[in-house]
Amino acid sequence: FEIHHCRGETDDHSWVWCADRGTICPGDLFIWAVPNDGNPQKVQRYPWERAKGLRAMAALSPRALCPGHGGPVTGDTALIVRMLSETAGFLEAVTTRTLAAMENGSPPHVDIVTEVALPKSDSAWLQPVYDDTEFLVRNVIRHFGGWWSGRPSELKPAPRAMLACEIAALSGGAERLATRAAELGAQGQMRLAAHLADYALEAAPENATVQQQVAEIYERCAAQETSLMSVNIFRSAAAYARAGRPYR
Repeated sequence: FEIHHCRGETDDHSWVWCADRGTICPGDLFIWAVPNDGNPQKVQRYPWERAKGLRAMAALSPRALCPGHGGPVTGDTALIVRMLSETAGFLEAVTTRTLAAMENGSPPHVDIVTEVALPKSDSAWLQPVYDDTEFLVRNVIRHFGGWWSGRPSELKPAPRAMLACEIAALSGGAERLATRAAELGAQGQMRLAAHLADYALEAAPENATVQQQVAEIYERCAAQETSLMSVNIFRSAAAYARAGRPYR
């Protein structure tokens, strides 16, 4: 057995090559889905390094692939090489496109994400059913751009509750904010609706009307997502809202 180090979901990740059997054991480096390199609740991950590891595996022309998640593939070298190579290319596209957007003036991080054309694939092994491609972009930004969002107010921000109360007061109250969020949600503008929902709940977490409206918005956010990570986070946020507690 040959053990090769390759940073992926963890800094100490490795993949195994059994030359006698022509078998690759990639561990979590291949998971039958968009690679888990963007998890918003985990430490830094390295899609560009995972891509190098996948290229190295493909170069061996393996006869069998036994991943850590999902079923094995045997007796079809061409398919295995294609799977590994396509996944590597997907990660390389995410990385190069994100870096290009960062180098083009480096606007606030949340806006960099909107400038990156996310790669898409029809292949069954590159669907965003667990991680979200947008999250991979954010991990590239985090590594090369640091933790600061790029907005002056967020370098040393005020406590969120204070900010939420101020915005609610300017808007006519937390219930008005929540109502406007619901209106935006009805128009399909779920991302904008979620921002207002956040502020409404943070300004008046004990208000039953706000709790209900905000929970419904988060549930609608969950309903339109494909990645398990996004769905679970939004559903958790809805549960927190119903309990009168801002999600954090």
